[in-house]
Order: sequence, then C-alpha cells, then structure tokens
Amino acid sequence: MLNAATASPEASPALVLNADYRPLSYFPLSLWNWRDSVKAVFLDRVNIVSEYDRVVHSPSFEMQLPSVVALKSYVKPALYPAFTRFNLFLRDHFICQYCGDADELTFDHLVPRSHGGMTRWDNVVAACARCNLKKGGKLPRESRMWPSQMPYRPTVHELHRNGRAFPPNYLHQSWLDYLYWDIELEE
Repeated sequence: MLNAATASPEASPALVLNADYRPLSYFPLSLWNWRDSVKAVFLDRVNIVSEYDRVVHSPSFEMQLPSVVALKSYVKPALYPAFTRFNLFLRDHFICQYCGDADELTFDHLVPRSHGGMTRWDNVVAACARCNLKKGGKLPRESRMWPSQMPYRPTVHELHRNGRAFPPNYLHQSWLDYLYWDIELEE
C-alpha cells in the first residue's frame, strides 16, 4: 500500500550511475526526477538497473519507474571539483578550521581580499562567524589565527570520500549496493 508521500511519482527519483556503475556524483547525489529517467529510457541512453513498485502509464503504455539507472556511455569525471561554498565546507568537513565549531559556517580568506587575496581553493577555509569576525581583515600572523588544515584544491575523489560521512536524509533500499555510506535503513 502506498502512503501519501510515495503516491506521487515526484517521490520516486532515480539514482544515476555512470556506465561503470558508480554514482555520477555524491554531492549532490546524482538523482533524476521520474520524468527525466523515463525520458532517458525511451531515448535509449540508460539501462534500468532497478525499479520501484510504482507504475506510471499513458493510455497505451505502462512501466515501472526506474529507481536506479546506468548510463550507456561513460562520462569521464572531472579530476577537480568546482569551487563552491558547499564543496569548500565538504573539503573542511563542515567545521571551522580555527576552533572546530560546526555552527554558523562562513568562509575566511587567509590572505584577506583587502590585502589582494583571491577567492580560490588555496586561500579560503571554512570558519564559524565568530572566528571570521575575530580574524577580520588581518593576515594569519597578525591575528595569530592559523587554520587546523591549510587550504588546498581537493580532488573529486577526496570530496566523495569526505562526503561519505554525511549521507543524505533519504536513501532508497535499491540504491545501497551502489553507495558507500555506513548506515542502517528503517524497515
């Protein structure tokens, strides 16, 4: 029996795997809505690996919604991720690099922008609002504040590894063979 949350096809995203059966990405988790996954099936771009019990139909056709699809053509992953706020926090394990706090995260330029510092991987760290305000526009030696980990440009592999410590709120049972979080699902 379907409950109200699962009655809609919108509650049935498909996990997207590369042709080697690895997720295209962990952060964000590579998911397609049901329309995109069905379209990809009809365009012969994916193989259906697993299906939901949920069925969609038109007047002349019906199919089970895919829960896991694998691309037929391999997409070479990027070696280095884009510089984004989320990726920076993921690199720094979602904690302030000065005090270790996880609340009110911002990012701090080691060499402040007022001193010519650039917004890039090797000059920015996650910082809580309190430490960021305390350091202000000073250089680390002036503020006597040094990050626990010096900033660097991570690889996609490193972000995937770090991300496994932060599984999403919802994982369908059919996805678990392709994801590597250490979790238990409610039955």
